[in-house]
Amino acid sequence: MSRTIGIVSGSLRKNSYSGNLANYIKDNAPAGFEVKILEIGDLPLYNQDYDGEEVKAYTDFRNEVKALDAVLFITPEHNRSIPAALKNALDIGSRPYGHSVWSGKPGAVISQSPGAIGGFGANHHLRQVLAFLNVLTLAQPEAYIGSSYTLFDENGALSNEDTKKFLDGFMAAFVAWIDKTA
Repeated sequence: MSRTIGIVSGSLRKNSYSGNLANYIKDNAPAGFEVKILEIGDLPLYNQDYDGEEVKAYTDFRNEVKALDAVLFITPEHNRSIPAALKNALDIGSRPYGHSVWSGKPGAVISQSPGAIGGFGANHHLRQVLAFLNVLTLAQPEAYIGSSYTLFDENGALSNEDTKKFLDGFMAAFVAWIDKTA
């Protein structure tokens, strides 16, 4: 039986480091798992006025998340926090109140940054939001990918062997967490 991990990338930029990490993980999916990258760039800004209405983009996204067995968030750091598009996706999935699609899902966080501390602020802000949304977030190992601009070839493929090994180990721990929380 195949299970599905959804990846939500906080970056909308073409050939982004977060997107490139997501592609590596998708291309090297753990055994027994399909990895699917969720698109969040076209989601309209969350507006509570729409909670009683059918907004197709909201409904489609919520249904996509509901169908997942787990969620991996990969995010850059914007001004010591998470990007607006990622926060918007989290808000859309958490509403209307009492109907969050995130609640009870196993989750994990990878942050990356061109800087040395690897998106530490974004990682911890995201974990704070996920705790409120009742995402069962993997505590260890933590994943902060620093100097991300040095890790990819000219085509955006992950070329750093140490980072590949780290991500493979991280995903093994995430799979164990998914199994434990199932």
